[in-house]
Amino acid sequence: MPTRRASLGRVPGVVDIDLLQDVELLADLTDDEMARVAAAAVTARYLRGDLVFAEEDEPDRLCVVASGRIAIAKRSIDGRESMVALMERGDLFGEMSLFDGGSRSAEARALEPSELVELPYGPLRTVYEARPDLLWGVVRLLAARLRSTDAALADSVFLDVTGRTAKRLLELAGDQDEFALPITQEELAGMVGASRERVNKAIASFVRLRWIEQQDRRYRITNREELERRAR
Repeated sequence: MPTRRASLGRVPGVVDIDLLQDVELLADLTDDEMARVAAAAVTARYLRGDLVFAEEDEPDRLCVVASGRIAIAKRSIDGRESMVALMERGDLFGEMSLFDGGSRSAEARALEPSELVELPYGPLRTVYEARPDLLWGVVRLLAARLRSTDAALADSVFLDVTGRTAKRLLELAGDQDEFALPITQEELAGMVGASRERVNKAIASFVRLRWIEQQDRRYRITNREELERRAR
């Protein structure tokens, strides 16, 4: 999908403090520290397909999703894409470079009209240098990221395409049996790590087995037990 480096605009200093306080990385900040961080923040709005940042970009901020959905993706040299994470309201991304100084390790792209709270690294670095005990929150966040990576690697080894497709559909559905797929079939294939044709074949098999019903991008899970069994 073509991407463009654009946003509908950035509004400085107008952010949802309650949203930031629910982010694990920021939850232990004092009111004064949060106020200083929030004062430097901007609210940015993106259209579907807008690039928040590209792989190898020089980083200067982290982002919290206020609304919409953001894909975190890696691209191969021939342009193929693998979606490594789907970020929704309250999710944080772009934080790694704050701590290791490296360039962006993946690209971030809006999957639908989205609003982000973007926090410059400078004020956050000042807070962490003054109170290094806060870095335990960073350790918890990075440990959770590592666990997710371990799970994804295990899926790629132990699950076939059909199993990975079942697991991704269950993740996207959450606790709901009826849901609208928030991404395209191509983007779903990127999350599964397979071709669109193979993912569509897996979904067709679930429909044939009467585990799910599908109409365009709307799904209804009719046999969650079997779908969960296939995802293990």
